[in-house]
Amino acid sequence: PDQIEPITVTMRNELMALSPAVSLPNELLTTKQAQSLYQQNCAACHGVKGQGDGELAATLEPTPTDFSDKSRAMNRSIVGLYDAITNGIEGTAMVALSHLTEQERWSLAFYAGSIAFQTTTNSPATVPVGMTTQDFISNSPNVLLQKFPTTDETNLSKLRANPDVLFSADDPLTMAKQQLSASYDSYIAKEYKKAQSEAVSAYLDGFELAENALDAYNPELRLSIEKSMMAFRQLAGQVDKEAELKAMLEQSKTQLSQAQDILSTDTLSNSTLFSASLIILLREGIEAILVVLALATVLVKTERRDALKYLHFGWTSALVLGVATWWAAQNLVTISGASREIMEGMGALLAAVILFYVGFWMHSKTNASAWQAYIKENIHRHLSTGTLWGIAGLSFIAVYREVFETVLFYQALISQSAPTQLSSISSGFIVAAIALAIIAWVMVKFSLRLPIRTFFSFTTYLMLILSFILMGKAIAALQEADIVNISALPVDLQFTWLGIHPTWEGVIAQLLILIVSVIILMGIWPSRRKLNA
Repeated sequence: PDQIEPITVTMRNELMALSPAVSLPNELLTTKQAQSLYQQNCAACHGVKGQGDGELAATLEPTPTDFSDKSRAMNRSIVGLYDAITNGIEGTAMVALSHLTEQERWSLAFYAGSIAFQTTTNSPATVPVGMTTQDFISNSPNVLLQKFPTTDETNLSKLRANPDVLFSADDPLTMAKQQLSASYDSYIAKEYKKAQSEAVSAYLDGFELAENALDAYNPELRLSIEKSMMAFRQLAGQVDKEAELKAMLEQSKTQLSQAQDILSTDTLSNSTLFSASLIILLREGIEAILVVLALATVLVKTERRDALKYLHFGWTSALVLGVATWWAAQNLVTISGASREIMEGMGALLAAVILFYVGFWMHSKTNASAWQAYIKENIHRHLSTGTLWGIAGLSFIAVYREVFETVLFYQALISQSAPTQLSSISSGFIVAAIALAIIAWVMVKFSLRLPIRTFFSFTTYLMLILSFILMGKAIAALQEADIVNISALPVDLQFTWLGIHPTWEGVIAQLLILIVSVIILMGIWPSRRKLNA
């Protein structure tokens, strides 16, 4: 039996490992809650301390498992415990605990699996590079030691004793370093496409989620990391660049470690969290609010207040769907950083084109004679149902492209703070929201008091400027997602608030917008009278 048992246990664990991935809760119950569940449902047989010596143990055959026996626990997987709790074990006194919720059953399985590994050390456990939560629950510690030779029994014991680290949000900067290392390994293995994909993920799924907090504390380091990671990505797409790629890997990881030191909970001040929170909402919200307000004032000025409901439907549905998308990404599907950037880039590109057209159309009406007569006679015809839904669509695009990423940025910021610092993040959000409200109020008051011709001139400039900015941001987002190539400028020309980035692709796209806008505004374009409304 002593020789057969390890073989059967190994076979069971391997079968578990080959089974489909199981659905885990977002978080476990607290240790105290799990311990209470254990005392209520398991202690009578397995004993108060899990030693198999409960009140009923002497009457049972086979005897209850001794969870404190480490030699046996090293051959026991968490998913095996969960299976026993969920379905029971035929031929034993172990019955299915079907009255417990899924979260309670998983928490109980993790608790029972921790009993043999309780340790007195206070040093934290680390998740081995490459090991997923599915790996951890599907394999016994002995199998994990074979699969992940970079870890040791002490660290795995800590993970079994304190599994909460598996359910905590990944540190974005750690993720960035891991993906950079994975990219380099793929490059060495001549898997160039995979190396490129992992390099993109290092930025979008890692560093980008932490750059707002870092920018509030050390913008120079943030910019340096961006440049290093972009250089790494470009090298990863070329052959025979092992030495250069290795040097850029070390440089990027060193800079990311510096950022981690700065953004550690011990050093991240309340003022830094406040500033980062303020910057996130202002930066992500200003363009969206300008687009929505510009459309709103146009409708009011053209005496189509009844159409405002379409506009409001657009941006409010974007808020709801943006939050819903974030929730789905956390609970139902995986939305990669690249997918997120493609969504934002395409949204910005579409918005830029539409805003450019609207600005063009409005300029054509600036000098039209008898504008008021045009409004009264034509506005109802031109604002057909299709056009009204188009307005709703534009307001939706302008807001939705920002909401999902904004929620992710705040989630990352909260994960880098202590519970007592949430008030600083909330304060930054509230101040930014008030600032945006003031901007909106001033814009509405100012716009509605302008004469119709001046108003349309002002709105034309605003639309064209927003189109210029969004075009630059669209190209930058698509470059980050590896959809558009990156050709660096010979000079470091970067004004992110204008959407200007130091790449030929972005600058050329914005120059086209600028040149055509100048032609339109100077009246060089064909006669405005020939333009359709």
